[in-house]
Amino acid sequence: MSEQLTLSAEARDRAGKGASRALRREGRVPAVIYGNNEEPQSIHVEEKLLNKLLGTGHFFNSVVMVEVNGKAVRTLPKDVAFHPVSDRPLHADFLRVSEHATVHVNVPVRFDNEDASPGIKKGGVLNIVAHEVELIVDAAEIPDDVIVDLTGLDVGESIHISAVKLPKGAKAAHDETDFTVATIVAPSALKSAEGDNETPAEGA
Repeated sequence: MSEQLTLSAEARDRAGKGASRALRREGRVPAVIYGNNEEPQSIHVEEKLLNKLLGTGHFFNSVVMVEVNGKAVRTLPKDVAFHPVSDRPLHADFLRVSEHATVHVNVPVRFDNEDASPGIKKGGVLNIVAHEVELIVDAAEIPDDVIVDLTGLDVGESIHISAVKLPKGAKAAHDETDFTVATIVAPSALKSAEGDNETPAEGA
């Protein structure tokens, strides 16, 4: 399960571009907490700390306790806007959630047991269609990843979401389409070799 992250923040009294620019000059990032039938709350957080949490790799599928003036607010990060050139965070959005709220989160897909896939052993290539899957899950039970077992998968075969064992209590958000998560494809070199074998020899 994804660990709970903590981010200290301060309430933001002034809005507008000028105020936001002033905050960024001080190494702070303007942000907002919204949702759960409460008024949006403007805050600002330390840029270094936000970058540290972004660097964990699971920031967007973790519960983040945002501590505003000593009061902890349970949230899910929904968006971070970055500067197009410097890549510095410019603004962050956090959604308030209750402890056992049902939430939609994008969870990374992890592929296991490549050595047990006959297709990969033959030189086939794992073609990943979905690098992450949107899950509907209890906010207290968000998984770190969705594990796809490649055991027995041969060249030309696909794994659909219906065949993936999802974490307990989780449901794929778009499972009605039974979308493809990954396929095993023959490498181009293998395809050309097969094509060459089918070409009749000259003078035959």
